[in-house]
Amino acid sequence: MLRFRNLGSGSAGNASVVEAGSGALVRRLLVDCGLGIRALDTRLAWAGLTASQIDAVFITHEHSDHIGCARQFAVRHAKPVWMSHGTWVGCGEPDLGGWYRQAQDMQPMDLGELQITPFTVPHDAREPLQLRCTDGARNLGILTDLGHATPHVLTHLQSCEALLLECNHDVDLLANSSYPPFLKKRVGGRHGHLSNEDAGQIARALDHPGLVHIVAAHLSRQNNRPDLARKALADALGGNPADIGVADQALGCDWVTL
Repeated sequence: MLRFRNLGSGSAGNASVVEAGSGALVRRLLVDCGLGIRALDTRLAWAGLTASQIDAVFITHEHSDHIGCARQFAVRHAKPVWMSHGTWVGCGEPDLGGWYRQAQDMQPMDLGELQITPFTVPHDAREPLQLRCTDGARNLGILTDLGHATPHVLTHLQSCEALLLECNHDVDLLANSSYPPFLKKRVGGRHGHLSNEDAGQIARALDHPGLVHIVAAHLSRQNNRPDLARKALADALGGNPADIGVADQALGCDWVTL
């Protein structure tokens, strides 16, 4: 069995749990650690978990809403933390108490019942990576911080049964927001964040009969709305907006089982 649950998604902090296997063989990966340590413990408890049940952490990039309490979590709970060398340098080469593990593009990570393949994405960070996760039978694509989808990105997400997909902003809301011009340019740029329209195009490119779960993630509080993200993805897939999940900042989303 493969399932995932977002614990919080947005500029105030990001974290998700991916779980595979059952019973004594279950393995869990925490993807990003952008919440405070107490908030993370609370969100894990909402998911029916404790920190001791997490087997490893993967940090996608060094921005504070993703790195968060990773060092504190690793040292306190003696958990390996995977990130690219560029991400490690970008967050100041932290001492992770011997738990730092280097991740690289296209080099699979084996957690037993759960296998993870990182891949590079275009984002304004040192060496950002996103993920494809599998239990050997089902596949989840995590794609939450990038400015556009390269062929490399799309190749790694083919045939996924579920996607946690960034829908950061609505183009018109961003253009008319109070953001200063440099920030609008950064967010909407080729190494910034995906618009709803961008996400829809990606979903359309990855659509296949087995794609049954899409959760919109990393929505901007100021420059997007859940109904707009749902509509963009549903229109792209020819489906019903009610079938599109949304991970929000306060609650994340419920468990999604593939």
